[in-house]
Amino acid sequence: MSLSIRNQIPGTVTAITPGEVMATVRVRLTGGQDITAAITLESAEELGLAAGTAVRALVKATEVSLATAPVEGLSIRNQLPGTVTEVTTGGAMASVKVAVDGGELTSAITKDAVTDLALTSGTPVVALIKSTEISLATA
Repeated sequence: MSLSIRNQIPGTVTAITPGEVMATVRVRLTGGQDITAAITLESAEELGLAAGTAVRALVKATEVSLATAPVEGLSIRNQLPGTVTEVTTGGAMASVKVAVDGGELTSAITKDAVTDLALTSGTPVVALIKSTEISLATA
């Protein structure tokens, strides 16, 4: 299956915490970082997720925010350090590619944000992704 979601990072499920409707799924990415995905319990069961299951973490580029340093006091669970590798700007929006251990993320942010954060190739950043914005696919 082909998808328009550019951010597809492989990993392995390390833990699942089920709730009544939702479950949090801890995934160790191939680069060694841990992320948390919040998905429906029904989806976790239908995918047959368990510790050791190979998955791909899927995130739309519009759901990847960028910061120039780690952020404390924030509800966003996933903060992946990386380095900007490419910035492509248009009239209002920009596409920023970020190398993270084990993969690459693309963030779609405003052109103004690129200017305000002074993002260029080589800039260290932290990719911020809410756990509810991560989908999982079995590999």
